[in-house]
Amino acid sequence: MMSPVPTNEIETAPESTALDVVGIGNAIVDVLAEVGDDFIDQHDLAKGAMTLIDADRAMELYAAMPPGLEESGGSAANTMVGVASFGGRAAYIGLVADDFLGEVFRRDMRHVGVDFDVPGAAGGEPTARCLIQVTPDAQRTLNTHLGTSSHLSTRQIDPDLVASASHLYCEGYLWDTEEAKGAIRHAMDLANAAGRTVSLTLSDGFCVDRHRDEWLDLLTDRVDVVFGNAAELCSLFQVDDVERAADAVAAEVDLAFVTLGKEGSMVVAGSDRIRIEADELEAVVDTTGAGDLYAAGVLFGLSSGADLPHAARLGSIAAAEVISHLGARPGRVLSAVARSILG
Repeated sequence: MMSPVPTNEIETAPESTALDVVGIGNAIVDVLAEVGDDFIDQHDLAKGAMTLIDADRAMELYAAMPPGLEESGGSAANTMVGVASFGGRAAYIGLVADDFLGEVFRRDMRHVGVDFDVPGAAGGEPTARCLIQVTPDAQRTLNTHLGTSSHLSTRQIDPDLVASASHLYCEGYLWDTEEAKGAIRHAMDLANAAGRTVSLTLSDGFCVDRHRDEWLDLLTDRVDVVFGNAAELCSLFQVDDVERAADAVAAEVDLAFVTLGKEGSMVVAGSDRIRIEADELEAVVDTTGAGDLYAAGVLFGLSSGADLPHAARLGSIAAAEVISHLGARPGRVLSAVARSILG
């Protein structure tokens, strides 16, 4: 299990590795559009949640949505893009089809500096896509057709790649098929055997409800760091108070980073509770990717040898940047944003 590095500035990590972070998750092409609440009601969508849909439903919603933004996505993929934007060395493990969208995803990830070398799957389901409706209150509603991404298996997990990174970051959204569960467990075991740090993001309250018992088992013997918002963490431990949830998670893992919306975030490290204020914004445009980019800042900070408050501060800066515009990827280079704020 990891030990925080007690320093106030980002320094070179004590052990040299080829990569800072390897992320594993659903490889998805995101389609984002701004809609009114009437669109949510008309199409019977679960506002603010992620809902899995079939191919027919995906085609129906895509046809109904107004023009918007299309880019490679997926929660852990967004996080790896954020790590790279800070100047970190990131790689991604996910499964796309051998089709047009799969190649778009591959080129896009490489273009922003994230290594992605998993071959496209031929002859099966298409590359996954997520239809994201953003309402005027900046809430995002996600409707995801997982396509071939959910068939990620141990065959796509490169042991050398996992062992080459300081941190392995695993996406909770991927935990929906036995194949994918096996792949995540295998990757976690490889990282643990290599002495690396393993992180799990809780992703979504509905994911927590579906997988609570299995995830609690993961926390016991495979996971070092947990990422999630207050509601997700409370749901995981079935308590109604974030402080009680913090006490519960502290008994299971070394670190937890808990986002608190406008109240900022909290770092849970044993008996310590470190509060980080949220960055002020003129307006919140789209909350898509806020948690993903918060994790990116934290992971970059930890892999660089930052202390816990500084790592969480980088997470807050990244989250604030991504919610200031439409889309789940940084609109500006995060290393430059951080320098402008921190000096």
